Amino acid sequence: MKKELDVIYLTTDFLIIGGGAAGCYAALTLSRESGYSALIAEKAHIKRSGCLAAGVNAINAYIVPGRTPEDYAAYAKKDAEGIVREDLLLTMAQGVNQTVAQLEAWGLVILKDEQGRYVTRGDRNIKINGENIKPILAAAVAQEKQITVLNQVNILNYIVKDNRVYGAYGIGVEDYAFYVISAKTVLCATGGAAGLYKPNNPGFSRHKMWYSPFNTGAGLAMGIRAGAEMTTLEMRFVALRCKDTIAPTGTIAQGVGAKQINALGEIYEQKYGLTTSQRMYGTTRENQEGRGPCYLQTKGLTPEQDNELKKAYLNMAPSQTLKWLESGKNPSEQNVEIEGTEPYITGGHTASGYWVSTDRETTVRGLFAAGDAAGGCPQKYVSGAFAEGEIAARAAKNQMDSLSGCNPTSLPESLAVARQKQALEAILNREPPLFRTEDLEEAMQQIMDTYAGGISASYRFTVSQLDAAAEKIGQLEILSHDLQARDMRELVFVCELKERLTLCASLIAHLRARRETRWPGFAENSDYPQKDDAWLKYVNSKQINGRLAVFCRDLVPQGERYEHQDR
Repeated sequence: MKKELDVIYLTTDFLIIGGGAAGCYAALTLSRESGYSALIAEKAHIKRSGCLAAGVNAINAYIVPGRTPEDYAAYAKKDAEGIVREDLLLTMAQGVNQTVAQLEAWGLVILKDEQGRYVTRGDRNIKINGENIKPILAAAVAQEKQITVLNQVNILNYIVKDNRVYGAYGIGVEDYAFYVISAKTVLCATGGAAGLYKPNNPGFSRHKMWYSPFNTGAGLAMGIRAGAEMTTLEMRFVALRCKDTIAPTGTIAQGVGAKQINALGEIYEQKYGLTTSQRMYGTTRENQEGRGPCYLQTKGLTPEQDNELKKAYLNMAPSQTLKWLESGKNPSEQNVEIEGTEPYITGGHTASGYWVSTDRETTVRGLFAAGDAAGGCPQKYVSGAFAEGEIAARAAKNQMDSLSGCNPTSLPESLAVARQKQALEAILNREPPLFRTEDLEEAMQQIMDTYAGGISASYRFTVSQLDAAAEKIGQLEILSHDLQARDMRELVFVCELKERLTLCASLIAHLRARRETRWPGFAENSDYPQKDDAWLKYVNSKQINGRLAVFCRDLVPQGERYEHQDR
């Protein structure tokens, strides 16, 4: 029996794609400061979705007493070796503390000392009990009558005409529904991309990874297809994590001051440097040169520190606590082995994502980006995603105010809707092809791992290898045209694979364009192994008439705000 999709038309003022940290905070900001309606389209369920789904035990971007937003911006710039947008960093850093105070008012537990001051963890972090941080956000959203939440709706493409966004198309994850959502302004808050590369753990455990495995780069791929400008995709993020559990290491390194040591017991972190990428690079090199495995030195901790670590990981990565319990040894009795993950694209840790103005508008008019989808502003973490959501919502409000009497919301032509719907129905109704979606996904990850600097290549690549990767990814894109889905959930998987392939192609082009090695722990170009300050510039890209153009932009000068001049 032929499967057909029911068309559902919806209209809102502000469409928010993704109900994670940035998306929720943007909706709450708009509701608090205007009378406009907001609609959050969430692929999963807003109560436990996105990078905060399992919780978090610290706010990693916070201006502690004695520090300033300018200090934070300078730290992030140094960590990223200068490839940042200082206007974005500063405006983000200026907003983080206020968002944390608001979250505490909604019910987040922030740890305090005897004097009632927040308990800090290093120079930029504060400790929280954050297992329920996402339910707290979801509850705040549910109280606002101006906000509508569409759970289990997967957005696929923007509705764009003459470089202005008018909404988006989506499908139900469970229901045979095709959504046509019209909006005055749109926010992309879909997060970054996992699953491009072969992960640490194979088979059934392949989703045991650092970044949310359900963040597929959908929003970035939609932007690429719509002709939005992207930036710094080549600044991949490789997380240094506890081996096997892929649990965060910062809780140990910053929480109890554990040093990185090799198998000989030598502290090696100072040898390579202390930026995020250098810590990762040092671990890779020590293993390559035969001094691995590498560890965080936890032997000798106090019983109090043992308990502190086990409780902290229960807030975000229970598998690490379970590993200690199963071994019968506390952290003080065994060092914690560490390893690198596969590379990710995430604008919350690096500068990769949409190229945006200071108010977070992309080069497509009316389309904003925040959180992991927005480029140029690394080290934003949770509170920075909140701050960017707030900035984007206020800018969207101002834009909608200026459009009063000239409503840009319009439904797409019926022919355009029919084309989108028919393309999806074709996937549901064709005969099963030779290859399954899972087969092509595994092939994609293998190609990226082998030829584009994955784990097995120690994050290294050559220009020739990238050329081979581009060719092979192009072949997979052709094969993906024939994929079949038996139901809506499988249709989502097909669309996710296509999104990842789109992003892989752009990522490869960015890696090839930057002819230096600026972040050796994240990516090492063996043809250009040294850092070259002639490359103190942004590598950007834009799809024009179906072809990807890669080009460079000069750094935005310190103290200046960037606004789009030509789009």
